[in-house]
Amino acid sequence: MAGRRGAPRSEAARVAILDATAALFAERGYDHLSIEGIAARAGVGKQTVYRWWSGKSALIADCLLEGMLLPGTLDFPDTGDLRADMTSWLKTAEGIIESPTGVGLFRSLIAAATENEDVGRRLRESLADPRLFASRLREARESGDLRADLPIEDVSETIIGALVFRALARTPSDPGYAERLVDLVLGPAAS
Repeated sequence: MAGRRGAPRSEAARVAILDATAALFAERGYDHLSIEGIAARAGVGKQTVYRWWSGKSALIADCLLEGMLLPGTLDFPDTGDLRADMTSWLKTAEGIIESPTGVGLFRSLIAAATENEDVGRRLRESLADPRLFASRLREARESGDLRADLPIEDVSETIIGALVFRALARTPSDPGYAERLVDLVLGPAAS
């Protein structure tokens, strides 16, 4: 396996750069984020940033994947009502994607994933992780609240894929979309 060229990565510098990126993203948004500003805030030279990341999209992706952006915002709720929790989670995700900060965040994630295979893989593992809904879905299936043949492993990917497609198409959320998507994926609610 070929080693990475250049100076060894300093964990303190890496953390400082990610902290600076997250702080500046929160303060200024994606469009006003610059490598020069990140480097200055982190106390490193911009060449140090570019040595480890290809640009601000890759930095934003790393910050999100390390839980430094939107911490806790996309945690899956547990009120005991799976459909209501999935619907609430989807509405939260839609709100983030449609917010001014979310637009930049989403754009940077797509750019980083297309530029870097590792970022794309990590993004999929993080956002379309089958475990996102899996334990709750298994419980509901075992209790008979969901159909027995529901492919639990595919539910997260299907829901995330629908959100990504709507965001790429710039389709604004509409009343009832989250409920319709949950019904489509899980099947209609028992009456």
